[in-house]
Amino acid sequence: MGVLRYQLPPQKRLQQAFTIGDVIVLLLIASLLYGGIRLALNAPESIVGPQISLSTSALPWYALLSLGRMFAAYLLSLLFTLTYGRAAAYNRRAEMILMPLLDVLQSVPILSFLPIVLLSLSAFLPQRMAAELASIVLIFTSQAWNMTFGWYQSLTTIPNELREASAIFRLNAWLRFKRLELPFGMISLIWNSIMSFAGGWFFLMAAEIFTVGNRDFRLAGLGAYLQEAANQGDTQAILWGLFTLIITIVALDQLLWRPLLAWSDRFKLEMVESDNPPTSWVYDLMHKSRLYGWTQQNVITPLTERVDLWMLRMSPSPVTSLGSQSRFSAGLMTFYALLLLTIGYGGYRAFLMLGSLSLTQWLEIGLGVGVTFLRVATSLLIALCWTIPLGVAVGTKPDLARFIQPLIQIAASIPATAIFPILLMFLIHLSGGLNIAAILLMLMGTQWYLLFNIIAGASAIPQDLKYTTSLLQLSAKERWRTLILPALFPYLITGAITASGGAWNASIVAEYVHFGGQTISAIGIGALISHATAVGDYPLLLAATLSMILTVVLVNRLIWRRFYRVAEEKYRME
Repeated sequence: MGVLRYQLPPQKRLQQAFTIGDVIVLLLIASLLYGGIRLALNAPESIVGPQISLSTSALPWYALLSLGRMFAAYLLSLLFTLTYGRAAAYNRRAEMILMPLLDVLQSVPILSFLPIVLLSLSAFLPQRMAAELASIVLIFTSQAWNMTFGWYQSLTTIPNELREASAIFRLNAWLRFKRLELPFGMISLIWNSIMSFAGGWFFLMAAEIFTVGNRDFRLAGLGAYLQEAANQGDTQAILWGLFTLIITIVALDQLLWRPLLAWSDRFKLEMVESDNPPTSWVYDLMHKSRLYGWTQQNVITPLTERVDLWMLRMSPSPVTSLGSQSRFSAGLMTFYALLLLTIGYGGYRAFLMLGSLSLTQWLEIGLGVGVTFLRVATSLLIALCWTIPLGVAVGTKPDLARFIQPLIQIAASIPATAIFPILLMFLIHLSGGLNIAAILLMLMGTQWYLLFNIIAGASAIPQDLKYTTSLLQLSAKERWRTLILPALFPYLITGAITASGGAWNASIVAEYVHFGGQTISAIGIGALISHATAVGDYPLLLAATLSMILTVVLVNRLIWRRFYRVAEEKYRME
């Protein structure tokens, strides 16, 4: 029977706060940002967007367009997750670069750089193509990091006996991925996919309604429809747009996510079958269908066998010729040389841009980082207080999950910025009203990352361990201390990392808002980034963004990464 192993981790050298990998990654990000700013200066002065129809007959087409962008970004995120997370989990040298890079990427405030991305792409691409690519990139950045952290956590916590079994059976890379890694990480991957898809709706709405001065980058879709309805004051169109969004989310839950969750229950690491496994009427209907049986036997099975044979032939041979090794090394050295040249030049130009800032501006940036850090910590603590009990209840009681999960997905998919003006109406006249509202907006944008990861962790608790706690007649307090919290720990850390990164991103729209015809701001690094974007102060924008990135990387390195090591060594299911 599987057990949660408790032992003191071996003594290790303390992880450094910053490594050479962090320095290289930060210089690369600074170089890319500088290049984007230079390209943005060559963008067309005027761009005309599409005409948005408020007819209800246009809503199905707009919903399909929005779903197409969401699925394009999700497939890209899934491919990135499976390759990137596996490389970071199994190659310690690659991990020194890949995990710092992931820390940086998930902390980059992408909303503040959407105008740079759009303007730089429109400098050399047609306007429609530039807007579509920018929207997919924006949605990708809201989906990929959460999924990648979850996949990485799954790979690093695979029980040792399963690894040893795969070695005894001499499974190659493809069969190990198919038979061990993917099944073990499936539950976490599906729940993080649900969360990523829900979070992607907010960024999709932002991308579909984006304008910069005389440049209209709007895209036909549900986001543009809702914005146009709000601009014209058409309440009926707003309600129809929200209704279409909710129907789309519910349909995705019933037709896609619920069947996947019911299917993934077979991958739980347990010796005893669950009393009340998750079910799906679509999943049951498919398995009873003769058409599905015929398709499984005559199409899916032969296709998977061919894919297996092809992947086995493509597996790298253990014997590699000296000539191929030398050609590979030469190509790799050339790539590294070009990368270093790019980083060197871009870093130098970015350093010159940062040198134009005054001491007062640097002090303002330091104060802003400290204040925003306090808001992020507060929102994270509030989220933990309610997501842990609710997530455990939903993850361990499938009957409750059937009713609550669609409601959670709908709540998580509704853009928090749509509710923010309502909060401001009640809080703006209070002392410190914007500070309270900013924390609430951060909370609404980050709590779902924690909740969905906790649900995934609770769902993966083996049934035999639940029976054991019942046989031992443990009290509720002892059951939480010895089973639930240790089992949740790896998922909790993954959720906390992505939630804190999301909170830093949310500070951009939470600390600097336009309300009642005026601009209201609070002290914080997010307000500085928003202000610099609005006035086109690129040196301040670069400095504030890099400061935010450095802070998030430092927190991840000193706190979350160490908790990851504890999860790998102490709370492994085996």
